[in-house]
Amino acid sequence: MFDIFSQGGPLFMGILTLILLSLVAVFVLSLIKKRDEKQLLQSIQWLKSLGTLGLVVGILGQLIGLFSAFSVIETSQGISPTMLASGLKVSMITTLYGLIIFITYILFSMILKRVK
Repeated sequence: MFDIFSQGGPLFMGILTLILLSLVAVFVLSLIKKRDEKQLLQSIQWLKSLGTLGLVVGILGQLIGLFSAFSVIETSQGISPTMLASGLKVSMITTLYGLIIFITYILFSMILKRVK
């Protein structure tokens, strides 16, 4: 698992991990504290913002990775399909992590809506 994390790039994977931890913290605090309807809706809005931010940061990480990969491909004389597929696979790691964060937001918001 750490190998995948390091392949995704420490900068974007670190940012995504902080977003995920923030998402979990907001969810847990929302469950622990007895809140009225307005505060619960604010918590759900925070979850939505964090989930969307995770998705966007994941996509941004993939686009920057693809740009870097295509820059290397452009300067090299010949590239094998295996190398190209490997680069594309690695560039998708941050997007997958961002999607996992977004799906987590959806699940958390569904649970909080049922709690209220």
